[in-house]
Amino acid sequence: MKRILLIVGILGFTVVSCTNSTPNDNSATNGTNTATNTSLETKVNSPNRKLQTIGVALGDLGNPFYNAVQKGAETEAKKIGGNIRVNAVSSGFDLNQQSNQIENFTAANTDLIILSAVDKKGVKPVIDQARLAGKVVIALDSAVDADVDAMISSNNTQAGEIACQYIADRIKGQGSVVILNGTPMDSINQRVGGCEKSLSKYPGIKLISKDQNAEGTRDGGLRVMSDLLTTFPKIDAVFATNDQSGVGADLAARQAKRKEFFIVGVDGSPDATKAMEDKDGVFAATAAQNPAGMAEKAVQIGNDIIQGKKPESPNILIPVNLVTRENLSRYKGW
Repeated sequence: MKRILLIVGILGFTVVSCTNSTPNDNSATNGTNTATNTSLETKVNSPNRKLQTIGVALGDLGNPFYNAVQKGAETEAKKIGGNIRVNAVSSGFDLNQQSNQIENFTAANTDLIILSAVDKKGVKPVIDQARLAGKVVIALDSAVDADVDAMISSNNTQAGEIACQYIADRIKGQGSVVILNGTPMDSINQRVGGCEKSLSKYPGIKLISKDQNAEGTRDGGLRVMSDLLTTFPKIDAVFATNDQSGVGADLAARQAKRKEFFIVGVDGSPDATKAMEDKDGVFAATAAQNPAGMAEKAVQIGNDIIQGKKPESPNILIPVNLVTRENLSRYKGW
């Protein structure tokens, strides 16, 4: 009997010792972050690892912007070599859909996850889950309320500022302006904020609408702009928070036979440049992004992190440029 008790006691001591020494134990509240970081360092920062799979979670692959992001990721993956697989998926700007996609990337043991978040707060749980599993996660185009390995975006505040400064200059600081808002993503909010900052310098400019959600689509822009044209007999300028909604607004103007205003968008998309080439339309300018370049940078940084090389700064802003009908011939496009 004494011999049995002695064996049980030894086993109990062994189990307790192993449990207390587990490096990934998150049961202690104060030690959670440290344990998580240690786990990530061990799994991710290894010079012996190679990038093999990339998952790209985007808002809508029907939008040329996200098509350019996909192509940029694929281009950089080919440059790195090694038959890296790139899987780009579209959520239709639906949070549940995007969350499921990121969960699937994690479950499939994807090395690098690049996402353009449709909801900066809503994606936090799946981002946390992916990073705890040792995946490199890079946010692109729109910030997230979660710890990620890097954040790469256009300077969206600058985009709103230069677009609406162009508006203010062209209407000489006097007139009625409409903002076609969009899906409440961080990038859209920053563009609206930048626009309002520029317009606020001109007391003679009246912002007559800024909360209508054109949903970032051509159909949404057509619908919202058609309603605004019915509501307001005179509009001097429109700031569309992305080109697709701006192109829809341009179509609404054509249908209503209204030409007293002009439209400025954000993206520098092929659809916008085509609309700007048409002198019968009212699409006049766009703050051009470089989505393919952002994606290439994301893959570069992700590959470096996987091999143990951290970026000097995890937050990278890519400048935008204003493209107008006057300088359109010099714009290379996407």
